[in-house]
Amino acid sequence: MPDQPVPPRSVPLDAETMRAIEAIVLVAVEPVPTEQLAQLLEQSIVVIDRLCAELAARYDDAGHGFQLVKIAGGYRYQTHPDLSPYVERFLLDGQRARMSGAALETLAIVAYKQPLSRAQIASIRGVDPDAVLRTLQARGYVTEVGRDSGPGQAVLFGTTSLFLEKLGINALSDLPAIAEFVPGADVVEALEHGLRLDPPADART
Repeated sequence: MPDQPVPPRSVPLDAETMRAIEAIVLVAVEPVPTEQLAQLLEQSIVVIDRLCAELAARYDDAGHGFQLVKIAGGYRYQTHPDLSPYVERFLLDGQRARMSGAALETLAIVAYKQPLSRAQIASIRGVDPDAVLRTLQARGYVTEVGRDSGPGQAVLFGTTSLFLEKLGINALSDLPAIAEFVPGADVVEALEHGLRLDPPADART
């Protein structure tokens, strides 16, 4: 039996690629890098960014409760910010695990002044930051990013992509601008809101 002719494509290429983007991002645990989407879908980065922007605009125009956003260099779905009270009520049931004030202050210092060493952090905060730094490293918000070129080659710390993801920003340049280095109450509140920990599994039952 002779080969049957291939029927013409019934779905435009852009529409098919958009559907593929939706499927991939939907099942991804972390933001999917633009480069990875481009490789998987055999499209240019420019095309992927354009299609993602079109998808995001469609969701916004339709008034959905979710968004497609670019976070930490990749795309992910997240709930619309104006619905956060309902989402928090569902996830946390009124129980919130907060980071300590010392941890938030140290994290803000690292975020705005990175890379910097323990000694530099201590000179700003006025206390030994070792314990807080270990906590921030354990939670994945801060990591070692290099060593100082001066005597002793002190370890330098910086924030991670998880930090960007938790705050919902794509790059450090998206952090709120502050006139003075010491963070104000609004910055601390934003950090606390973005980096709020999920309660233990037994607290959700």
